[in-house]
Amino acid sequence: MAEVFAGVWKLIESVNFDDYMKALDVNFATRQIANLTKPTTIIEVNGDAITIKTQSTFKNTEINCKAGEEFDETTADGRNVKSIVTLDGGKLVHIQKWNGKETSLVREIKDDKLILTLKMGDVVCTRTYQKDN
Repeated sequence: MAEVFAGVWKLIESVNFDDYMKALDVNFATRQIANLTKPTTIIEVNGDAITIKTQSTFKNTEINCKAGEEFDETTADGRNVKSIVTLDGGKLVHIQKWNGKETSLVREIKDDKLILTLKMGDVVCTRTYQKDN
């Protein structure tokens, strides 16, 4: 099921990303740089093992996890979080928890595009990626 997410995805549209980063308490300078980047996301699936790499001129990150198993993650903005990635109704759901806070990163495929919906409290950001062939 997660195999549909496998591939190289390039950011083509971002809506409300600055407000999402503000909700995470990302500092102004980091937000300015992050808003200018057009990251590429590389998703690899091998059974229940999932690798998600994000590459940009600003910062590269990589997470390796097994679906349904909690793991430690350091985010691009430097937060140390407890994360879990699950498959739920055709969506790849990534939950990060830290200091009593929680954010969700939900990936789904719509019209051959990868839609990443980021939520922190009542702030919602949508980032759309096109598969790079």
